[in-house]
Amino acid sequence: MIGYRYSYNVIGFGGEEISRSADRLARLGYDAMEVVGEPEKHDPKEIKKAADDAGLEISSVCPNFTPGRDLSHPDPERRSGAQRYLRSLADFAAEAGAPLFIVAPTAYGRVQPAAEAREEWLWAVEGVREAGEYAASAGVDLSLECWNRYGTYMLNRLEEGARMWRETGLSNGGVMADTFHMNVEEASLTEAVRGLGGLLNHVHLSDSNRLAPGLGHVDFAGFIGGLEEIGYGGYLAFELLPGLPNRLGVDAGLDEPTLDEVAGQAIRHSRASERAGVSS
Repeated sequence: MIGYRYSYNVIGFGGEEISRSADRLARLGYDAMEVVGEPEKHDPKEIKKAADDAGLEISSVCPNFTPGRDLSHPDPERRSGAQRYLRSLADFAAEAGAPLFIVAPTAYGRVQPAAEAREEWLWAVEGVREAGEYAASAGVDLSLECWNRYGTYMLNRLEEGARMWRETGLSNGGVMADTFHMNVEEASLTEAVRGLGGLLNHVHLSDSNRLAPGLGHVDFAGFIGGLEEIGYGGYLAFELLPGLPNRLGVDAGLDEPTLDEVAGQAIRHSRASERAGVSS
């Protein structure tokens, strides 16, 4: 397969009007956009209209797991808060026309267990299962994300994500691969996605420094070649924190890249990597 569909997480555009983000992505050749999962702040109907007007799809909904949204915390209220949030995400995704939303088992930044680790694992499995069952009733899938050790202690490698997903018994979804987190945790990005096989259902692309592909040291041609080997057919979504690859450049009087330049760099480099990976 050649010709992956590309999406862009609009969080990288700093909260600008969604129609402006959609128009930019369409102009740069994107197929879809990934939107921020805060149902109380954003109108899914407005998002869908902006995407439709620009000729884009909504690839996915990216969540925000704050301390009060933690599926594995010993505090029942935090676990309940996470469930309420995930049910609202499922409804939000369905109304916006997104096929999936991303889920993680802990609040971001909790790098130590607050109870016995095995007990927290079981709470997480139960929580993901409940969220997935609700999402299935809304016609939406989940994508279970693994963060690096500086974001969570629980799921760091894709093989751990696959284990948790299998324990949920769910069929509506799978595991997500994020090259930024994988760069920290996986011995080989390519072997990690090969090991997931058919469980891989979403991909986040960013370079080793969380910038656009080509501004760090991730081998995207090899990674995309691995996706090709397992027959991955989902979106490749960029989750970037735009800025200069070397912040010292600010002191040297260099201009920061524009939003167009960041998004353009991402898709150009990835398409070139795609051609190189498929032909190798």
